Amino acid sequence: MATTNGASPKAVEDTTGEYIFLDQVIRRLDRHLIFPLLDHESRKEDIPQERQDDLRLATFSLLRNTNMVDYVSQLYKDIHNASNAPAEFEKKKQDVINKMAKYEEDTAHLTNVLSDEAVTSQLRSDKVANLKFLEESHGVTQQMVDDLYEYGRFKYECGQYPEAADILYRFRVLSTDNDKVVKATWGKLVCEILSEEWESAMEEVDKVKEHIETRLFNNPRAQLTARESLLHYALFPFFNYEPAKDKLTELFFSPPFMSTIQTVCPWILRYVAAAVITNRNRMNNSHNYQKQLKDLSRVVKQEVYEYQDPVTEFVKALYIDFDFEGAQKKLVEAENVLQGDFFLGSSTDNFVEAARHLISESYCKIHQRIDIKDLSTRLGLSESEGEKWIVDLIRETKVDAKIDYKAGTVVMNHPSQSVYQTVIERTKGAFFRTQVLSAAVAK
Repeated sequence: MATTNGASPKAVEDTTGEYIFLDQVIRRLDRHLIFPLLDHESRKEDIPQERQDDLRLATFSLLRNTNMVDYVSQLYKDIHNASNAPAEFEKKKQDVINKMAKYEEDTAHLTNVLSDEAVTSQLRSDKVANLKFLEESHGVTQQMVDDLYEYGRFKYECGQYPEAADILYRFRVLSTDNDKVVKATWGKLVCEILSEEWESAMEEVDKVKEHIETRLFNNPRAQLTARESLLHYALFPFFNYEPAKDKLTELFFSPPFMSTIQTVCPWILRYVAAAVITNRNRMNNSHNYQKQLKDLSRVVKQEVYEYQDPVTEFVKALYIDFDFEGAQKKLVEAENVLQGDFFLGSSTDNFVEAARHLISESYCKIHQRIDIKDLSTRLGLSESEGEKWIVDLIRETKVDAKIDYKAGTVVMNHPSQSVYQTVIERTKGAFFRTQVLSAAVAK
């Protein structure tokens, strides 16, 4: 990429560290998935011309070796302010047209066979039996199946993602080549993402995960790399498809994938933290949400020396340092970061809203009497906005509290627990542990 290889210092000035963050994410993505991120970056308001030129050159370098010839040719003309592109682009375009025609011809018979419902209804889960049936009844050969794979890859390189996804699916139904089936599954996942077919993309995430967990890898590092790639690819449905939120949050928190995040890609913690915090408005199970917050706080604390950004620092300030003023400052920084993030931009308002609730809840838990003006300041709101916010919070959470408008305070009614009850609750745990130890010794 031009941003990391040979670009002038002026063009890559990175006072916030966001270009470095973007570079870390990009390096783990397929080139076709990188393009939307670069395009998003180039459309930001008030972007310096040097940065704009750098991104355009990076996009050209990224796509030059694909079959998206018309688009690349136009990029060349824009970069060089030229009315015509070199002859090599026209030659490559003709080569692509010729290859496309050849692939269509080579796969026409198998495509027609698989388009016949009378044929497909006779296919079973046994791929070997299916191939034998198609060979004996319809003259289908192994070479035709392999040609289907190459045709799908070619369509993909042309940027024709829906067609490529369909072809790769048909190949996967028939092929017994496990390595190619895995590659086809990864390819279909990318195609579904770029086609914004999120439900289908989630199905492919499940299939890729199954391959990763059941496939025999040559070495542990290869499996780790596969998990790392899936974590980055899954960011697309994660923040574009609401039904994916709970499922992917669970995936990211699962021991193998959380271990991967902590080992090779700690920047993914930004997305885990954002997902957990914004999930506050969606979680019906309060216990499960509190567990996620606890797990998130634990991981952020463990990784504090490896990775920090305003989003994870907000979590640290609120749940590890109990620094409400620091949390409010980090929330302002996090809002700015989220607005510019490709994946999180549309979640910014939800994040800020949920984060303010979390600040309020934590603050209310440890204070008996709360000054409305002070809490409003901590939330980054005016006093009138803060008062309305607190009224809504009390109504929503149904906490036992009342507002003293004259004094400008909120009085929290924390139920007191007698010293006897406290002793009973604490000794319950000790008694249980004693029983367990006694049973273990008796064995």
